Amino acid sequence: MAQIIVLQHDTAVRANIITVRTNARTIDSIGKAILIEQLKKKLHSGQITKFAYLKNNGEVRVAFGTTNPDFVKDKVCGWGESRENYATTAYYDLEKGGWRSFRWENLIAVY
Repeated sequence: MAQIIVLQHDTAVRANIITVRTNARTIDSIGKAILIEQLKKKLHSGQITKFAYLKNNGEVRVAFGTTNPDFVKDKVCGWGESRENYATTAYYDLEKGGWRSFRWENLIAVY
C-alpha cells in the first residue's frame, strides 16, 4: 500500500535542498524539513525556543532563540535579504544578543 505525505511548498523545497546537500535519503530530508517547519512556528509564536544544531566548525550549539515580531521588531532593519535564500534559518539568539543562522541540514533537535 502506498503512503502519501502532504508537505507545504516551503517544506518540500527545504527537503530537496537538504537531499542535494547531504545525499541523504529523501524520507530523511523530509523529516528534517518538517522539523525545521516546526522550529520556525515555535520561534515565531512568542515562546523562547530551545534547539540544537551543528555549527560550521563542528561544535553542537544549543540555542535559545525567537523570531517573535513583538520582541525582534526593533532589532530588524527590514532591508536585508531573507536567510531562506541561502538555505538557512535565522533567529534572534537570546544568549548572544544578536542574530544567528544555521544551515537547514545541520538542525539536530527542537526541545
